[in-house]
Amino acid sequence: MPGTEPDLSKSLFSHIDFTNGAVAAVSGGSDSTALLLLLKRHLDRTAPATKLLAVTIDHGLRPGSAEEAQAVAKLCAAHAIAHRILAWSGPKPSTGLPAAAREARYWLLAETAQAEGIGLILTGHTADDQAETVLMRQARKEGLARDEGRGHADTAGRGLAGMAPATLYDWRSWIVRPLLGARRAALRDVLWRQNVGWTDDPTNADKAFERPRLRATLADAEGAQRIDDALALAAHEGDARRQLGLVAADLIRRFATQPAMGLIRLDPALLNAGEDRAAVYALRLLLATTGGIAFLPDQARSEALFGRLKAGFLCATLSRTVVDSRRVGIFLRREARGLPPAAAVTEGALWDGRRHITLNDSGGALLIAPFGAIAAKRLAIGEGKTPPSLVRAALAGEPALWQAGECLGLPGDSRAPRVVEARPTVAPFAHFLPSFDLAPALAVAELVGAAPVLPLPFGGHSAG
Repeated sequence: MPGTEPDLSKSLFSHIDFTNGAVAAVSGGSDSTALLLLLKRHLDRTAPATKLLAVTIDHGLRPGSAEEAQAVAKLCAAHAIAHRILAWSGPKPSTGLPAAAREARYWLLAETAQAEGIGLILTGHTADDQAETVLMRQARKEGLARDEGRGHADTAGRGLAGMAPATLYDWRSWIVRPLLGARRAALRDVLWRQNVGWTDDPTNADKAFERPRLRATLADAEGAQRIDDALALAAHEGDARRQLGLVAADLIRRFATQPAMGLIRLDPALLNAGEDRAAVYALRLLLATTGGIAFLPDQARSEALFGRLKAGFLCATLSRTVVDSRRVGIFLRREARGLPPAAAVTEGALWDGRRHITLNDSGGALLIAPFGAIAAKRLAIGEGKTPPSLVRAALAGEPALWQAGECLGLPGDSRAPRVVEARPTVAPFAHFLPSFDLAPALAVAELVGAAPVLPLPFGGHSAG
């Protein structure tokens, strides 16, 4: 790492596209404070007209948080940086508080960025945070293997890649982590040289939480080596995950088609393409997308399904997806069980985890509910490579518009009102899309007709 502050600033941000400005998440701790000041220096030197907004989230979880937010406001004023304090209001959960706070933080940041016309959010996660994340995930994976008596929870090692350099949140805002290659000590040295203080969050030392407990163990003589090893592991697994994703994306484009809404066909040649690991990964992505599941199906069960598909024709269900293997192809569709009940059409709703609802006008008294088998049977389906029975079964699970007990048709049909759009989503990546997985996410989005992915804000890179 360069040893001088100007060089550090340049190395951290020179590859990021700030054309549409940036929101910097600043808690007042050393990492985010250093992020803000280094970013300000970089932009002043390279693009002084860039819109920069610092945002502090006051979670209201402990005494003094409001005063700490005001301290950030004072620092921003001293450096001519626009600043806003946002409060996490409402009831707080009694369990899973760190995860809930993190989700609230990202939502507030994304809402603010969108309102300001900014598509880029920067956070202060460091190499130390990355190492801790990998070590925690490694411990959980080893514990899972012991508890379940198996040696792999996911042969792709997805979690051991740690945090991605960038993550697309809700398919609308890139969260970028430019400090993943910087150590906390170097960042604090930047602040010391500028005589800038920071706030130490007491929860960072509270051993009731997993991360502080791990952090305490890294303070011993072997801690430095463990951190270096974890960072090397993250780099290796991140590269492996990207490479596997590139191969999976190619397989999806070569062997997957969508003959009807809600129906994916896999060419049986996929089973013998010679890329079994990537093919299983592609299958997991398509199963989760078809079933509207936010998490990929279990690795071992997916491998077993892939093996059964190789062995012959079958009909099985995994991740709410019916897998119907026939001579003319392997077909995936949403199973009929557990579909959402009729509900009022709501702007921005995520229907069944599969369709993002957009209202172009008032929905009035419209309801959205599954098209249903009875309505699907009335459809005239032309004979072709895809059996009509499979097309009808898939369409039966698609969202349709209803009014006063009458089906008005599927969104996009000529008979249906034009006020509602139900756009497909890439379910496992609809909320968080790590840049590691950009290539396969793009391939699935193209396949199902999801909204385009915002370009990755890294110059000269296409997949993180």
